[in-house]
Amino acid sequence: MKKSSFLAMWGWPLALAVLSASGLATALVSDTWGDWWSWLGLGLPVAVMGWHAWPRSRALPAPVALALHHRCDADNACTPHSTHR
Repeated sequence: MKKSSFLAMWGWPLALAVLSASGLATALVSDTWGDWWSWLGLGLPVAVMGWHAWPRSRALPAPVALALHHRCDADNACTPHSTHR
């Protein structure tokens, strides 16, 4: 069975929204166990957003990577070359 495109795109954002809303509501109306749930419900979405916003090293785009490892002459005939000298 194929997943709907709506759930494929909005499934995780909706789950984080429900988690945030339940954390907010629990923080307002509950005590003891509600304090723990509100910390989890409000902290987990922030942690997920922080994880995805953290900068990572990226690989070079394919044309740049190819240009670094191939030599091309005037006729666009490219041959790989060694990086060892």
